[in-house]
Amino acid sequence: MLTLAGVTALSGCSDSSASGSGSKITIGFSAWPGWFPWQVAQEQGLFTKNGVNVDLKYFDNYTDSINALSSGAIDANSQTLNDTLSSVSGGAKLSIVLVNDNSTGNDKVIARDGITSIADLKGKKVAVEQGLVDHYLLLLALQSAKLTEKDIQLVNLPTDAAAAAFKSGQVDAVAAFAPFTSTALERPGSRAISTSAEFPGAIPDHLVTSQKLVKDHPKDVQALVNTWFETLAWIKNNKDAAVKIMAKRGGVSEADYKTYDAGTTIFTRQQNIDAFTPGVTPEHLDFQANKIIDFIVSTGLAQQRPSLDGLFDDQFVKAAPQ
Repeated sequence: MLTLAGVTALSGCSDSSASGSGSKITIGFSAWPGWFPWQVAQEQGLFTKNGVNVDLKYFDNYTDSINALSSGAIDANSQTLNDTLSSVSGGAKLSIVLVNDNSTGNDKVIARDGITSIADLKGKKVAVEQGLVDHYLLLLALQSAKLTEKDIQLVNLPTDAAAAAFKSGQVDAVAAFAPFTSTALERPGSRAISTSAEFPGAIPDHLVTSQKLVKDHPKDVQALVNTWFETLAWIKNNKDAAVKIMAKRGGVSEADYKTYDAGTTIFTRQQNIDAFTPGVTPEHLDFQANKIIDFIVSTGLAQQRPSLDGLFDDQFVKAAPQ
């Protein structure tokens, strides 16, 4: 089960007043525990209940979903803050309208037997999908050990292929997110040597929309946000059924899925409001965004500093039923 601590009084989210326009809204999502509740929303008819016509599109490859939103092929996508900032740096006009969760351990650097710390990665082959979220985690971990990317042999592979390459012994370590971490940990003697739990607030996950969708169809965006919180309430009250749906979508056993619990902290409405509020700690999106921007520019993951104008739009979480 996903971490739902503090999710209370959400059952009132039904029968939303934010009935949508009737236009079809295409939402992308991919393999991550914090986004699988969208599958629950679809199967339980909660989009329809909240008056929004959704085409929920699952992407086998996370990168493809990011590119689809940036190119305008879809209206909204589930993606991380740092990947969103990279897209904005490239010219995409996007708005973050919801914090689904924070990664609190489900992004991991996993190493073979005999490697017990990040410092031990010096000179070793490390598989990761270059430019994406776990490349960022890997760089943070290397920096904490006073190493840089130049100190390792980076093997650029899609995340699923990276996990498979590690499992088969082709590389010494891998940086990946759940559920692909389960694949990696099937290698005998493997262990996590660093996780997102060590970097609080570094990997927030979001519903990101085109700015055009917010401008042209604000009622639909409101209905999406309302649906999300109603879905969390349904999951809380139907834990076994929810795990079954989400594990199936993730392609893992229900037992494996339950192990992701502590590593993904789902955000309540109040936690969303707090995150959108400007502040000076990693829990605040504006602070974390500037920290990420400094990092991705200095490491070459982005060529220029993206503008934050219009990026954080908290009107929808504030208007969501309590």
